[in-house]
Amino acid sequence: MDRDLLTHLPIVAAVARRGGFAAAASELGMSASAVSHAVRLVEERLGQPLFARTTRSVALTEAGRSLIGTITPALQDIHDRIERIKAVKGRPSGLLRINASRISLPLALTRVIAAMAERYPEVEVEIFSDERLTDIISEGFDAGIRVGEMIAQDMVAVRLTPPFRSVVVASPAYIGRFGRPNTLADLSDHNCIGYRLIRSGGLYQWEFVEDGRDVAVAVNGQAIVTESHSAIELAIAGVGLAYVFEPLVKAEIASGRLVHLLSDYAVTEAGLFLYFPRRAELAPKLRAFIDTVRQLNR
Repeated sequence: MDRDLLTHLPIVAAVARRGGFAAAASELGMSASAVSHAVRLVEERLGQPLFARTTRSVALTEAGRSLIGTITPALQDIHDRIERIKAVKGRPSGLLRINASRISLPLALTRVIAAMAERYPEVEVEIFSDERLTDIISEGFDAGIRVGEMIAQDMVAVRLTPPFRSVVVASPAYIGRFGRPNTLADLSDHNCIGYRLIRSGGLYQWEFVEDGRDVAVAVNGQAIVTESHSAIELAIAGVGLAYVFEPLVKAEIASGRLVHLLSDYAVTEAGLFLYFPRRAELAPKLRAFIDTVRQLNR
């Protein structure tokens, strides 16, 4: 068995996961040159390149994708087993990597991470903010957080928040200048802050309920963003109408900085869920996180 090859495989996986040598070096606590040397050694032993390198990017070759697809589950299994062995003698420990949309922190995660820091000081929680629908398995995450309807059915899901509504809001200044939309048809006469879908590149159609039917409305406006916080800031500044999850603007509505519009058409979302692959046994660090969520939600 090639021992050098085996010891360098986790480094190759880190480069693939992070999308570059410098980012992998930072994660592993190594120099970029050491990471590059390790990858080059593996490539020499296998007799083919694993990464296509340019001055701007690093991408997996076909051979690289095949290797990563093979070693990622094995490395994760080894890592989980080591953590379970450690947990027998003490508390859960290690790095818990979670891929989450940006809204997850204010809506659900802040209080969980605060409680984790107190209860499990040996667990380090890394939140990777991501608006894409990321493959958490291939990219080396322990779990993900998304709205319930976005989660694949073969994943285990744990509820983080109650259901909530998607609402349209605008500032009093905007309403004073342009008036209020009273029906969905009125949206065509307003400056609506759009959302660019990162994965497809298209514009998100705002979703409503009208006469008991689900309705998607294509909107237009002078501003397009990729996440809710930017839309909220623009709405407060009087730029236009924003379509956001209600808990994100609850304080602004209560204070009068924003006004809730078209409430009769608001759609109810499933809420946020933590999700992860179905395994025979959970890693202790993930089990600790789930236990903390359930205790806080009682």
